[in-house]
Amino acid sequence: MHCHVAGIGAGGSGAFISEQLRHSWKYRIYLKSFGISEDELRQHGDGLVIRRLSEQLAESQLVGAAVVLALDGVVDEQGNLDRARTESYVPNDFVARETAKYANLYFGASVNPYRPDALERLEQARADGAVLIKWLPAIQQIDPADERLIPFYEKLVELDLPLLTHAGDEHSFTRADNSLGDPLKLRLPLDLGVTVIAAHVATSGQQDGQDNMARLLPLFEEYPNLYADISSLTQLNKVRFMRRLQDSGVAAERLLYGTDFPLIRTGLTSPLFSLPQLGWQRTLPLLKVRSAWDQDVRLKLAYGLPAEVFSNAAALLLK
Repeated sequence: MHCHVAGIGAGGSGAFISEQLRHSWKYRIYLKSFGISEDELRQHGDGLVIRRLSEQLAESQLVGAAVVLALDGVVDEQGNLDRARTESYVPNDFVARETAKYANLYFGASVNPYRPDALERLEQARADGAVLIKWLPAIQQIDPADERLIPFYEKLVELDLPLLTHAGDEHSFTRADNSLGDPLKLRLPLDLGVTVIAAHVATSGQQDGQDNMARLLPLFEEYPNLYADISSLTQLNKVRFMRRLQDSGVAAERLLYGTDFPLIRTGLTSPLFSLPQLGWQRTLPLLKVRSAWDQDVRLKLAYGLPAEVFSNAAALLLK
């Protein structure tokens, strides 16, 4: 329930990537992990990214479907899209249109709440089949604790749309305001009854001398409407957090399976990075798994996560 796509505007998608990001070393890695080239995008359009995602997913024996995420941009003081401060923009209508072509893909919308028509955009997203709303606060310049967002949160509750929001620091782009990833900023939407999914269980960075995961974990006892996804927890820089999550006492029904695709195809989640935790006997068979999706599931199962974690997202999002 956590898969990213991107585009360069080919085929009239409306998507774009900033020049700064396109000239970053990360750009070619992302293209390779999507299984495409820039020439192919120009020839076939940005929809090819979503088609390749669906094809790769279809080869999986363990994962039946995925939520594909749009990504709204930064907005200026007038509420208009600020292209100069937006690193990646993936429009809702593009993702809704393309995912509708494939039975194994679902639409995850993104709406910057500072847009003047944000509530109307939420209603349109729901009408187009969105199963959640995605935020990257550090990139989109969204403060989840801003009380001006109360009407937005109330609309999410009315529409029964969960909010999947990045918690913790963000390092996939060239710049970020990581103070906006503070998990304690999620108290406002939680207090208002929003179903909040904290991406990555806040496994990066710190605020006020306390690491973000430590700030998030106590909130699970306080808010029954708080969930977290386990995407990226087997990355090289995060494997230490998997055991910590398991030892935290967070109930399995509050954890949702996610991949943070395309990162599972970059090599960052190689089972070799989990060798110290799993040992050779459990690690070696994982290296032979061809599908990146299946390898990701089997790797997380090898840590001892309950099987229900891998079906919780469907139960929550496809009601």
